[in-house]
Amino acid sequence: MRMRIVLTVAAVLLVAAASASAAPIEHEGRISDVFAFRSYDGGATPRVTLILCADPLEESGEGPGWRPFDPEVLYEIKIDNDEDTVADIVFRFRFATEQRLPNILTAYFGAGAGVVAPANSPAPVPPGTLIVPPKIASFSSPGLGQRQAYTVTMIKGGVATPITGVGPFFAVPPNAGPRTVDYDALFAAAINTTTLPSVRVFAGNVDDPSFGDRGAFFDTLNTPTNAYILSPVEDAQLANGPSDTLSGFAVNAIAIEVPVSLITRTGAVEAASSPAATIGVWGSTARPRLTVRRAPLPPQSAGAFSQVDRRGNPLTSELLIGTAFKQRFALDQPKNDAQFSAFFLDPLLARTFNAVTAGALAIPTPPRVDLLPLLTYAPPIAAPGTVPGPVADLLRLNTGVAPTAPASASRLGLLGGDPAGYPNGRRLFDDVFDVALRLVAGGVLAGPPFSTSGINSRLGDGVNVNDAPYRTTFPYLASAPSGRNRRHIDPGEPGCTAGVGASCLP
Repeated sequence: MRMRIVLTVAAVLLVAAASASAAPIEHEGRISDVFAFRSYDGGATPRVTLILCADPLEESGEGPGWRPFDPEVLYEIKIDNDEDTVADIVFRFRFATEQRLPNILTAYFGAGAGVVAPANSPAPVPPGTLIVPPKIASFSSPGLGQRQAYTVTMIKGGVATPITGVGPFFAVPPNAGPRTVDYDALFAAAINTTTLPSVRVFAGNVDDPSFGDRGAFFDTLNTPTNAYILSPVEDAQLANGPSDTLSGFAVNAIAIEVPVSLITRTGAVEAASSPAATIGVWGSTARPRLTVRRAPLPPQSAGAFSQVDRRGNPLTSELLIGTAFKQRFALDQPKNDAQFSAFFLDPLLARTFNAVTAGALAIPTPPRVDLLPLLTYAPPIAAPGTVPGPVADLLRLNTGVAPTAPASASRLGLLGGDPAGYPNGRRLFDDVFDVALRLVAGGVLAGPPFSTSGINSRLGDGVNVNDAPYRTTFPYLASAPSGRNRRHIDPGEPGCTAGVGASCLP
């Protein structure tokens, strides 16, 4: 009886705290970004790459245990392919952590060919005893003290199908540094083909693929670029003026590449003009509902899983949803997003730009029906005649639009004349911050050619590229910063773009 009373009181306090909080419930289950795009690394089979990033702002040098994937979290990428904003296909990732060197002071331990005890080693360790294992170069290396394996399950039509490979799927560990780990060798080994044709999977610690001058934005538009109005030169350059707030940080990422025919409702590759071509994508994380703290024993969790975060379009929670509603937004399902329509259809962000520019930046009159292509299945993303479905924050991708080769791609996606980019899905290099500002404040989706004249068409933060180069093949993600040599590029420092070039604007 006493235990029952304690748990009841704790539950009441938890509910009260959740209802009053504007922050995510916890860090490990926080989703930072979701990506969905047609794969552009060749091959005869049209494919889609889906990526979920979680637990952002990781320091590669933080040690000793870093921040691995949480074994208690369900990481899921969900697809709606019939416009009802309910998941028709789910790709579920679960992780298990193995402590292979429980007595070693750090999770990753290695150097060269190994380091042995010297001639004057005190007893009882004799000279020649291996003290430091060799540099970690594979998932079987003895210095890989903390090793994470994972499983992938596809849930389709209510049927759960394990996605397996030749051997276990291992996640790439953090890049502790060049003495300890051959990070690129582990990255290559972590790209797994599977038993499903044309399906590949990947998981690991990588460079945070998002980029932007978030620090200036959240200092109430304290930006050197004249309230986010770029000059034509600033808008055109593939370089950064201000610094990338996320430079030098890592994130945990899961990725899966699947044939288009696996995820459309018809089981075929539909033309871009087909109402069956467009899917809605979002990611979610969930935890067991009950966790008992048992110090000094580890916590023990039980019960059904409950959602702790979700993500569809980039920046929706950050830039549109009011602070007192952010947690409710994270915990609820997309099918219930009509409750947030006031934030979507009369965004305060647009009114802020209108105010700080003293009216020079004109905004559309609400309700903002020009934003409905981001919230429903509508042109210019979905084909004409597609059922709009309910208002919901999903990342919508027309799978019939062919991928654009990187050399011809625009960082502004659809707004830059590149139909394969955001808001038609989202690629890693899409400058979603600039695009989102123009969509929300500029009214560019009111009609073709999906651009505006004057300053509305030049909104941006001046950070146009990531600080690390993306790969050009699956999983496309960049290597995590080295824990030993990572660099956060700060305002006023020399070398704003990938550590080279002119000084960043203060």
